[in-house]
Amino acid sequence: MQCDEKWSFVAKKQAWCDLQDAADHEKGDCWDHVAFDPEHRLVLGVEFGKRSATKVLALLERVKTQLQGRVPRLVTTDEFIAYQTLLPRVWPKVEEPRLDGRCTRRERTCDPPVQPKPDPALNYATVCKQREGGRVTSVRTQVVFGTEASVAEAVAASAASRTVNTSFLERQNATDRHRNARKARRTYRFSKDWQIHQAVGRFTLFTYNFCHTVHTLRQPAAAVRTRRDRRRARSTPRHVERTPAMAAGLTDHVWTLAEWLGWPVAGRAI
Repeated sequence: MQCDEKWSFVAKKQAWCDLQDAADHEKGDCWDHVAFDPEHRLVLGVEFGKRSATKVLALLERVKTQLQGRVPRLVTTDEFIAYQTLLPRVWPKVEEPRLDGRCTRRERTCDPPVQPKPDPALNYATVCKQREGGRVTSVRTQVVFGTEASVAEAVAASAASRTVNTSFLERQNATDRHRNARKARRTYRFSKDWQIHQAVGRFTLFTYNFCHTVHTLRQPAAAVRTRRDRRRARSTPRHVERTPAMAAGLTDHVWTLAEWLGWPVAGRAI
């Protein structure tokens, strides 16, 4: 899983917002906190708002619900410190009770609770990019949770890449900016309303999962064996286009926008 924050703004730039004015609290910077599955190119969750630990926690809790309790094999982010603090809270190590039934000294006293330890199955690494003149000059990675060996094992088991990176989510960020004109850089087509901005953001990100075919996910069509099949194959596509939801096994076909908008959703909307 890769996590990142994508910048955009609503109504006006943050530098022009007045912190003393309540009307400006929903203006200025609005970050997309996104969790992404690089193997299936699937958007797992998104939270909109100011870049903060509160939004990161809401994102990770949403992803935990989507994964139905499963622990991610490897999480990679930038060096935003909130992930290092909150990942052990969302996927903590389950402490086994003592066989003698006694309490520890910390449980008997009023000492403040310690930072929970992450689940042993969770590996977490950060990616730091050094820039000069607007260009990336070097990339440094650091293992935060887990060991070098466990991270290398998780990377080797990945079907997406063989290095610790956030490149797949960064590429999806570019795709989302292309699909959502409100997030294009250096443009007048920015959002004027906070709620509309979030609604359009969710629309473009989640229709990407079901309605947008990804070139790198396509599969070759069935093999052509006979001469008659070869003649028929001239008028049929050589590849089967797939969406991220198809790659993840959530559906078996490319959804239309009408089908996606008309699908009933139980509970609150995604």
